[in-house]
Amino acid sequence: MSALDFELQYTDSLTKARAGKITTDHGEILTPIFMPVGTVGSVKAVTQQQLKQDVKAQIILGNTYHLYLRPGLETLEAAGGLHKFNGWDKPILTDSGGYQVFSLANNRKLTEEGAIFQSHIDGSKHLFSPEKVMDIQRIIGGDIIMAFDECPPYPSDYTYAKKSMELTHRWLNRCFERFNETPDKYGYTQNLFPIVQGSTFKDLRTASAQFVADKNATGNAIGGLSVGEPTEVMYEFTELCCDILPKQKPRYLMGVGTPWNILEGIALGVDMFDCVMPTRNGRNAMLFTTKGVINIDNKKWEKDFSPIDDGLDCEVSNFYSKAYLRHLMKSKEFLGLTIASVHNLAFYLWLVGEARKHILAGDFKSWKDEMVIQLQQKV
Repeated sequence: MSALDFELQYTDSLTKARAGKITTDHGEILTPIFMPVGTVGSVKAVTQQQLKQDVKAQIILGNTYHLYLRPGLETLEAAGGLHKFNGWDKPILTDSGGYQVFSLANNRKLTEEGAIFQSHIDGSKHLFSPEKVMDIQRIIGGDIIMAFDECPPYPSDYTYAKKSMELTHRWLNRCFERFNETPDKYGYTQNLFPIVQGSTFKDLRTASAQFVADKNATGNAIGGLSVGEPTEVMYEFTELCCDILPKQKPRYLMGVGTPWNILEGIALGVDMFDCVMPTRNGRNAMLFTTKGVINIDNKKWEKDFSPIDDGLDCEVSNFYSKAYLRHLMKSKEFLGLTIASVHNLAFYLWLVGEARKHILAGDFKSWKDEMVIQLQQKV
């Protein structure tokens, strides 16, 4: 067993884009990387086999809040952790539930001790403290586990954002204390990533990024962005954080975003991304393709028998036609949700893979500038 290792292989000369390699006990992850979101232990409508073969995922996410409530820790521990439970033998990252607790604003109460919240399933009351969240994530068994933080809403006033950040920092100290006094479970190393907060205030973000950097963790995350702020503001604060967080550690921008957001994030120095957008939008007939955005519901695809996207190395995208996928979606057939989700995820993984190739080739900026325009076009 060894702690997560990050090898920074190449940094672009015209941007801050990086190519690297993360090594965990469950395998290697080539960065920049996109991580499909498997909230309740599954990526919606997609099998683990499809994640490997068609999507070519290298790491997926699990969610502490949802997995804690169902199936529950007893089942997960009896299974030997989430890897054994869902059959995924590559790395898993678990997020701490902080964002879910934040999104339950009407059903939760924040205290110094932690967050008291009501289950969305049965209304039962629960407390998430930093210590408890560390214990839960140990049992779930993520290779990378996230600190418990408060994600302030946008917009927040300065006083609230400052108090929230200071609470997140106190919670972070408690996360590290608990993490350091508890052993890894299941025979492999677990790694704790702290999260930068501070809303959209430069002095707070700077202070938080420095506080996080000083923890000397194996990797670091940027939270509290993509929560409603303008895109330019998201980019500004992503860059500010990346400039402070250590170069020799992976940087994870949480919950971002569109394909063009991801390309701009890579250019600012981010290594890891996750978002529900490819699967959620896919289930709602929005496809991201190498030529631009498609609304597969449109009548124009009714007799278009060309592949969904022959620019991808993905059997699903190459095999099924636009007309057939449109028919499935119009018929509310489950297979349509699977095809659209697999395709969108395969596109996202293709995109970060291409970004990596162009970083290594030294022509990332010109390629990125072109792709950002191309990918936003409505096809």
